[in-house]
Amino acid sequence: MKFTLSWLKDHLDTTAGVAEIAEALTDLGLEVEEVHDPAARLAGFTLGKVLEAEKHPDADRLRVCRVETDRGEAQIICGAPNARAGITAVIAHPGTYVPGIDTTIQVGRIRGVESHGMMCSEREMELSEEHDGIIELPSGEVGERFVDWLAVHDPAKVDPVIEIAITPNRPDALGVRGIARDLAARGLGTLKPVESAPVPGAFPSPVGVTIDADTRDGCPVFAARVIRGVRNGPSPQWLQDRLRAIGLRPISALVDVTNFFTFDRNRPLHVFDAARVSGDLRVHRAAGGETLEALDEKTYAFPEGAVVISDDAGPESIAGIMGGAATGVTEETVDLVLESAFWDHVQIAMTGRALRINSDARYRFERGVDPAYTLPGLEDATRMILDLCGGEASEVVVAGAVPDHARAYRLDPARVRSLVGMDLPEAEQRQTLTALGFTLEGDMAHVPSWRPDVMGEADLVEEVARIASLTKLEGRPLPRPSPGVTAPVLTPLQRREQAARRALAAAGFNECVTYSFIDAAAARLFGGDDRLALENPISSEMTHMRPDVLPGLLQAAARNQARGFSDLALFEIGPAFHGAEPGEQHLQVAGLLVGRAVPRNVHGPARDADTFDAKAAAEEVLAALGAPAGVQVLRGGAEWWHPGRHGRVCLGPKKTLGTFGELHPRVLQALDVKGPAVAFTLWPEEIPPPRRAGAARPALAASDLQAVERDFAFVVDDRVEAAKLVSAARGADKALIEDVRVFDEFAGGALGEGRKSLALSVRLQPRETTMTEAEIEAVSARIVEKVKAATGAELRG
Repeated sequence: MKFTLSWLKDHLDTTAGVAEIAEALTDLGLEVEEVHDPAARLAGFTLGKVLEAEKHPDADRLRVCRVETDRGEAQIICGAPNARAGITAVIAHPGTYVPGIDTTIQVGRIRGVESHGMMCSEREMELSEEHDGIIELPSGEVGERFVDWLAVHDPAKVDPVIEIAITPNRPDALGVRGIARDLAARGLGTLKPVESAPVPGAFPSPVGVTIDADTRDGCPVFAARVIRGVRNGPSPQWLQDRLRAIGLRPISALVDVTNFFTFDRNRPLHVFDAARVSGDLRVHRAAGGETLEALDEKTYAFPEGAVVISDDAGPESIAGIMGGAATGVTEETVDLVLESAFWDHVQIAMTGRALRINSDARYRFERGVDPAYTLPGLEDATRMILDLCGGEASEVVVAGAVPDHARAYRLDPARVRSLVGMDLPEAEQRQTLTALGFTLEGDMAHVPSWRPDVMGEADLVEEVARIASLTKLEGRPLPRPSPGVTAPVLTPLQRREQAARRALAAAGFNECVTYSFIDAAAARLFGGDDRLALENPISSEMTHMRPDVLPGLLQAAARNQARGFSDLALFEIGPAFHGAEPGEQHLQVAGLLVGRAVPRNVHGPARDADTFDAKAAAEEVLAALGAPAGVQVLRGGAEWWHPGRHGRVCLGPKKTLGTFGELHPRVLQALDVKGPAVAFTLWPEEIPPPRRAGAARPALAASDLQAVERDFAFVVDDRVEAAKLVSAARGADKALIEDVRVFDEFAGGALGEGRKSLALSVRLQPRETTMTEAEIEAVSARIVEKVKAATGAELRG
């Protein structure tokens, strides 16, 4: 939102300067992004008088000028065609910065002749695009500051421009008057009164207006009137200057009036050329597929349900967003239809997003305008059009009714202290709300129609504290409980989250924090569907809630690889979503390794990250989270994992704690990640809690007796998992068998097609007495029997 200081003073009677106003605005929550002050930029320029102008001896287009300045006579070389004796020009002495050419003037030598300064054009001083010659002033004294001369003769050129950032909850600040109201409430001046006197209708309106019954939720009220006999020429200079100052191009008086009210009072309006309107105007919903060439010279096809304004010939305007080219006003317009309406903000946002149109009207309507100013705004604009363009106005025709936004909330002066921590007298609180337009009746505060963001008692407190200035907050210690150690406040899941974060950071992973929104294609890659689609997404890249944390990590890896960082270890802990209802989300720990796990070094060659690196990281996190030691690694992960190169960490076949392994090549290709890439995902909520709160590890049960190791080689079908053999072998004697490991695998040769040999090493640890050979043989027989029963294995000869 941009405005000039003089424009602000139309609404605010103040003596405050630009710096004081800018500081107050930021403190009020209307953050100042930029202050463009021409007076400060032009402070170093002074006036001079050209005494002589002779042709340069070595250049036909250059003149050697003798100029009287505040520093005495100076020789200046000038190439402007109007450089001649007797004119008053603007001088830049050596050392002066010229903004239009981004140069600091120095003493120079041009074709062998010295030049001590510069005579400037308007473009070189960023006053306009005029650069056909240097500035010729009709008056002025030698040595007078140019900004002082402009302040008297052309003040618009030195009018400071302030740009502020508007948060979505402050639509009232999208009009200069709303900004002035905030400053007046702060005490930087007095808000000037305004009057909206109705303009009597001289004749019945020949153009009627209607709203379809099924459209009143999208357009509660639509008002219009015809103004005939206007002269639509250029708008007056003051209006053109204001629009140019905020970056708008003046078009014509009628269009400039609507733009003025858009920024002055946050009241978008529209004008139709009455000669091009066929019959009455009708507000209705589009059936879908209708087209309209808009004022931006683009053709749009309406989606089904969009609100449009039509006449007997068809659609004439994209309601609340942009008018149509067919009924737009031109310099030949004599009769016009002036429209003022109140549009539903959700409807405007949906239509604007569907058509991909950004306009000042859409920006304001989707944030909220003052419904009570719908009809007064029409009257004020009518009066300005009559003053600038002449003509006579018809009676106003209205369809629908202004929606009732009246609401009131109780003002409790004590809540300012309890919610914000500020001690403000009740009289000051009431005075603040009154200055902001609230009406106080007893302890009830009635909210003004231009503040749709105030929706409760806490908002009243916010307004009072904001105007008083949150910089006055003082740090106060919280009350301490009775002596002693406070009880822990973290939940078990929060403690697990902290433990996982510490473990991964200690392992060399870098933490990422990515959005919970991803695009539709990425969501589908990881099992997402339309249940996770957002009705009102931020952008096309954030249309779905993420079904998994990995897409965000992969996109982060792709961005890093594009910038030359190829070896990455990233992790994130955050929610993933498996449904759209409350509670249909789960905490997920995800890690990603891309590129080299071990860089090239003096001890050996580089090594790319592989599945076992991901497994090791996952096991480290599981250990930190207190997962049971007896987990299994099974097949059958989701489709985004590489088949045969991943595993599920499980407690039994039905309870999965996480997955690790390589990611599928098509996933990497779709997300533009250059492999190899391995990852793991864990679900801390699936890890069972310890059997007894605060239970410690059991005492070490060491044995002095000699352990015995026996090796077994089994021939099995090549589809049998080694984990099944290990599990069966352990079950042969849980008291004696301490450990079972796979130490060899062989396939092919004499074993034949589809067969493989797996070698197990079994460690037996007696606890009470040394084992005899017979006992060892008995346990070995039970191991062979168990493995054979579980997998169909045969002992290899």
